[in-house]
Amino acid sequence: MTETSEEFGETPEEFGVRAAVAADVPAVKAVIDAAFQPYVERIGLVPVPMEADHAANVAAGRVFVTGEPVTGLVVVEERAEPDHLYLDIIAVRPEVHGRGIGGRLLRFVEAHARALGLDEIRLYTNAMMWENQKIYPRYGYEVIERRADGPYDRIHYRKRLT
Repeated sequence: MTETSEEFGETPEEFGVRAAVAADVPAVKAVIDAAFQPYVERIGLVPVPMEADHAANVAAGRVFVTGEPVTGLVVVEERAEPDHLYLDIIAVRPEVHGRGIGGRLLRFVEAHARALGLDEIRLYTNAMMWENQKIYPRYGYEVIERRADGPYDRIHYRKRLT
């Protein structure tokens, strides 16, 4: 979706982000696999994003990418609850970490939520992905709970947009 938030004046293009198209599916899979592969051994399981139906997510308009070739992406979902946007996946190719791509994608997600009239973003990360536990609070996310979901130990976050 490329809706503009008139109040905030931001479009996906202003973040260097665009909606993914069917031709991007192989790149989406490659970025997600590269970003999450290092966690397979640590967690002892394949992270859920690596098993997602990337083609279906792209077709549903849930995937937004940055870079040419694609270096990072987010997968978002408007949840049945009308008060928040769910950030399902954020992934950046490891070789470009530290260049601000993840931060730009998080700011895009905020602008996207606002454009949809939503005042909160929620996400979770695996407790074994401790790098994320340092990143999300720097962008204003707060822990709301930690719980096991099947074999996964997850930390749930939210960010209220004011």
